[in-house]
Amino acid sequence: MFIADKYVYYVLSDMANVINNTDIEKISQTVANGKEDKESLRRPVKLKGEWNLDPTKGYQFRTELSFEKGKEVIEIDSPSYLGGNGNRLGPMAYCVAGITSCFIATFTSIAATQRINLTKLNVNTECIINFAKTFDVADEPITEGISFKIDAESNNADKQKLQEVVRMAEERCPAMYSMSHVIKVNAQIR
Repeated sequence: MFIADKYVYYVLSDMANVINNTDIEKISQTVANGKEDKESLRRPVKLKGEWNLDPTKGYQFRTELSFEKGKEVIEIDSPSYLGGNGNRLGPMAYCVAGITSCFIATFTSIAATQRINLTKLNVNTECIINFAKTFDVADEPITEGISFKIDAESNNADKQKLQEVVRMAEERCPAMYSMSHVIKVNAQIR
């Protein structure tokens, strides 16, 4: 019985550190490590991909991405208007999903570290992509912007406080930074 009680205690104490499905103890440890060694905050994201030259396979690009507890294979096929067959999600769908999840993860992390308990969180995202430059039709911006319609509720923060957290997420989100700042690109044939 003591072991079970001890187990329940550990589970409950671990849950006390989780707010909005975000482990604030892990975030605190990452911040503490970063203050000791700023280099620990730099994390590479790598992938190795292959363009499929066989049109019968149903996709154009394949990659295997690693994460802490495993790997996942992703197959991508461009929409038909971009020369694919639309058999899988296209590259921009993954891009917008990644941007959205990064932004919402940043939002929830900031809320959690401020002990804001969210009771509801949904997002609708729209990103207008202009392919005029892609097809050399006109020299116009490819991304016209991204819009997040966030439906969030909290039992201990009002709409104004939640909007402050949104503004902080806009400033701190790695994906938002990547969209709003020039990123050095180094692409070369080996």
